[in-house]
Amino acid sequence: MSSIAFHANFGNHPFEKISKTFLDDPTLHFAKVLPKETIELVFKKYNSLFGGTFFNTVFVLWAFLLQTLSDDKSRSCSTAVGRIAAFCLALGKRMPDDDTGNYCRARAKLSIDALHELVTLVAKNTETIACEQWLWKHKHHAKLVDGFTATMPDTPKNQARFPQHEKSHPGCGFPIMRVCVVLSLATAMVVDAAFAAYTGKETGESALLRKMFSAFAPDDIAVFDRNCCSYMMFALFGQRGVQVCTRISRRPIDFRKGKRLGKNDCLVTWKRPKCPKWMSEEIYETIPETMELRMIRYSLVARGRRCKSITVVTTLVDSKEYSAAEIAELYGHRWNVELDIRQIKQTLNIDHFRCQSPAMVEREFWVTLLGYNLVRKVMAESAQFCGVLPRRLSFTRTCAHLLELRLWLGVLDLRELLGYLGRLVVPHRPGRFEPRVLKRRRHRYPMMKVPRRKLKKIEMRKLA
Repeated sequence: MSSIAFHANFGNHPFEKISKTFLDDPTLHFAKVLPKETIELVFKKYNSLFGGTFFNTVFVLWAFLLQTLSDDKSRSCSTAVGRIAAFCLALGKRMPDDDTGNYCRARAKLSIDALHELVTLVAKNTETIACEQWLWKHKHHAKLVDGFTATMPDTPKNQARFPQHEKSHPGCGFPIMRVCVVLSLATAMVVDAAFAAYTGKETGESALLRKMFSAFAPDDIAVFDRNCCSYMMFALFGQRGVQVCTRISRRPIDFRKGKRLGKNDCLVTWKRPKCPKWMSEEIYETIPETMELRMIRYSLVARGRRCKSITVVTTLVDSKEYSAAEIAELYGHRWNVELDIRQIKQTLNIDHFRCQSPAMVEREFWVTLLGYNLVRKVMAESAQFCGVLPRRLSFTRTCAHLLELRLWLGVLDLRELLGYLGRLVVPHRPGRFEPRVLKRRRHRYPMMKVPRRKLKKIEMRKLA
């Protein structure tokens, strides 16, 4: 394809190439989730729209996104500069030199707040126009909450912002970031995220979740694990009109008390505890003294495995509208957040960041989540076109196909492409279980117990 035709297909708008990569076509259902005009306005809002022949906002964001969606050597800054050079060559323009310094300095100009806002915009706009068949009971927007940790290069700046584990030897561990994410059950997109150091005050999952209340709209349902189960969490969500479903934690379980609704199903009354240290007295006075909740216990039975009993507590107290089986099914959907986090950490390699400073680690974090949400946007388009659920499609295969087809999206028929991506369905494998073990060991080198610079001196003395 000639450079003239290539340029004509992508248009002259500065953000055309980014939006085209993720199927921004006016005829599509989710085209207006993140149009090119919105991307430009958000970067202008945070004074992060900069120009340049090669390393402007458009090229840098586009190359950064492809870095986070790629694997191994394709994630390097050298490869990113090569992509920009290849694009310039296709347009018949001169290419930049192979120095990655200019590209890395340009990446540092991207506003963290702008990237964060783009991540939330994609998810919230998609959630707003999601099909009813994707919602729980065809009407409820359920949001799944969970946390994970990620490491980063061992640099002094990273260690100062995200200290390593206290049990690691100085100079031998990696800085650790604790992350809490809110994901949509319907679209699997990251609605919002928050992060902090691994240890310290207000760094736990509950504290991070309290920073993301804006991610929940009235009548949403928050589904999370027992780490965040507390009276105050129920009350704060209730003040915002948000329903809660979680596994009970650190409380006595007695189904003989309260109003009986059925077998292992009853209404219980919780009393307000003392004011926690993180809460002000003004907010504490707004918390109700008692709260009526519904407690349900059910069993998980899998062939060849031990039966497991789970007790769930929820604010969905109407037993006629929400049966005990439906509540159990709702909490069972929480396992999806584990799978989504695995995709983010393993497929997009966010379990270990590559950037050397905390500011760039934060940019890498938000760009990775933006790339994840944009791929999920394409999956939502394909699912809507083919009449399947977005979660039935393979994220890994969709991501790989988009990377290979990104240069041809201007000439491909979008309907055929959507139909093709809609066939990338993950097989239904109920009860699948795989032990977490490795058959092939990567190496037999011993663990490093002293800093590398000291270890080099020790080895040099042995050779002397």
